[in-house]
Amino acid sequence: MTEGAIVYSFIPLLAILCPATAAILILLSSKRPNVRESWTIIAGVLQFSLIASMIPTILNEEVIECTFFQTMFTGIAFGFKVDAFGLIFALTASFLWILVSFYSIGYMRSLREHAQTRYYFCFAIAIFGAIGVALSANLLTMYIFFEILTVSTYPLVIHDQSKEALSAGHKYFAYLLTAGVFLLFAIMMTYYLTGTTDFTGGGIKALAELGPAYKLTLIILFFCFLLGFMKAAWMPFHSWLPTAMIAPTPVSALLHAVAVVKAGVFGIVRIVCYIYGVDLMTSLKLGIALACIAGFTMIVANLFAIAQDNLKRRLAYSTINQLSYIILGAALLTQDGVRGAMMHIPFHGFMKITLFLCAGAIMVVTGKRNISEMGGVGKTMPVTMLAFTITAFGMCGIPPAVGFISKWYLCMGSYEAFLQISPVMITFLFVLLIASLLDVVYFFPIIHTAFFKTPEGVVGEVEVKVKEAPLFMLIPLSITAILSVVFLLDYILGLNIISMYIYKLVEVAIENVGLIP
Repeated sequence: MTEGAIVYSFIPLLAILCPATAAILILLSSKRPNVRESWTIIAGVLQFSLIASMIPTILNEEVIECTFFQTMFTGIAFGFKVDAFGLIFALTASFLWILVSFYSIGYMRSLREHAQTRYYFCFAIAIFGAIGVALSANLLTMYIFFEILTVSTYPLVIHDQSKEALSAGHKYFAYLLTAGVFLLFAIMMTYYLTGTTDFTGGGIKALAELGPAYKLTLIILFFCFLLGFMKAAWMPFHSWLPTAMIAPTPVSALLHAVAVVKAGVFGIVRIVCYIYGVDLMTSLKLGIALACIAGFTMIVANLFAIAQDNLKRRLAYSTINQLSYIILGAALLTQDGVRGAMMHIPFHGFMKITLFLCAGAIMVVTGKRNISEMGGVGKTMPVTMLAFTITAFGMCGIPPAVGFISKWYLCMGSYEAFLQISPVMITFLFVLLIASLLDVVYFFPIIHTAFFKTPEGVVGEVEVKVKEAPLFMLIPLSITAILSVVFLLDYILGLNIISMYIYKLVEVAIENVGLIP
């Protein structure tokens, strides 16, 4: 089969319909909790299986399409197109949904949370939106699922229904619905200028052919897209994310590792590589502008993180920082830079979800939310804190977790940009190194407090009683931590057991956007 051959299939549609169907069944099973939660798990497993079944076709450098209809006046198709980059995001989101679903059962039952049916329903619709974003064939389809994702996560943010939660939800809506206006405008302008909104490896050719007369228009259009993707939480449009930490911990994991913010950075990489293309981005010097935004966000977010005592808020600012690693990788416009950005989407997902699940486990068992209160937690909850420590190392780019690999490629991409684009680009290598050092500054004190400090008010030696979270919570966070290590070992040792699919998909994606001749 020649490169880029199209395979028509209903598998993308079936995969997307899994959580939508589960949402309906969850509502119908509201009075039977075991049945309600079973639908969530069944849908998650089935969806992941369907998405994983598309891997061989995509690795064969084919593209899977599923089109429903074309609008009468514009001819824009509504449908799905599965390529390597979209499949990476879809695999990550669908697999982590399964684990978060199990975790949610333990979390919601342990705290006897209210409105659990609403919670599981909105969670399923959110995954429906995220997978729709991942598999969209064009900007219009992506926009529809983007807004579904925004609306469905609002009830999750305000789940507590407290004054603080409602305020956080209003802020969340204000930012992301405003972003939707900019995104829709950018899509309309793209169609007006090119007659299409389809994602194309290397960018839309008609956009690149507009010429110097449209330079200012193309620059303004690009920044409208950036504003449209506020879900990426780049500064100064970031404050909705720490505020949303009022939500239950599984929701925080959904926001930060699985769906919402990942959809934001996924969208930015789509624009850079599949709408504008590397050549047009370079000629307009938009790569440097985007890299400056990302670099600023990385450093400032880390400084904010250092000042936070609340664990979830510190992790929230860490997320803002780590998302900008992905944005920076795309902005470098080099083979290794984009490779590192694409790899960091799944790798950050596995590591960050572990950290949030650990934070939730600590809160359920001890009731503690602030880092200063967590003295001795590492001795009473050794499995939880070991998982936290491993993935915190990975977030800093330190083995044994897989964050080392994506950060290595990002650094190499910065050096490539220095050689190929501009000497100024070497600056971003130092930004990456400084940001990683700041990661150490705010992660290591958490580990030190948990393992080497005694609880407040305790003097001398005390008997340590191990008490971990329920297995429904402990097993998912252990799996994500273990996989974070396995991905690294798999790559270094060349075992090609699990992570080979991610690495191969990334290589196909890099080739599709024209960075590999």
